[in-house]
Amino acid sequence: MQEKVAQLLKKNQMSVTASRTKILELFLASQGALAHADIERLTNGFDRVTIYRTLQTFVDKGLVHTIPTADNSVRYALCKDECSQGHHHDDHVHFMCDDCGNTYCLDHIHVPAVHLPQGFVVKQTDVVVSGICSNCTLR
Repeated sequence: MQEKVAQLLKKNQMSVTASRTKILELFLASQGALAHADIERLTNGFDRVTIYRTLQTFVDKGLVHTIPTADNSVRYALCKDECSQGHHHDDHVHFMCDDCGNTYCLDHIHVPAVHLPQGFVVKQTDVVVSGICSNCTLR
C-alpha cells in the first residue's frame, strides 16, 4: 500500500511525508468518508493542525472531496481519477447512515444538472441522503 500512496502523492506533485502517507492510507483502507476527528483518533500522534493542513492540501490537489453534514461539519472522501487540482468532478450522491454514522459515496447515482439563471455559476452541488445503510439493515 505504501507504494500506491507514494505514487498518488507524486502524481499529484506532493512530497511524501509521514502525515500525508498515513492519512492517505486511512482513506484507501476506508469504505466510507472520514471526519477530521476520525483521522485524529486513527493517526495517534499527528496534531489537529497537521491533519487539517493535510486534508486541505488533498482537497486542493483533487485527492479528496468534502461532504457537508447536517451538523455543519465536514467529512472527506477519496476522489476518483477524474478529479484534479482545482477541479472536482464528484457529481454523485452521498449517503449518511443514521445508525452507524458512516458516510458513503454512491458513485453510480449522479446528481442531476441544476440550471441556474443567467449570471449564476455552479461551483459545487451536494446531495446528501440519510437513512439506514445496508450493513445496519442486515443486523
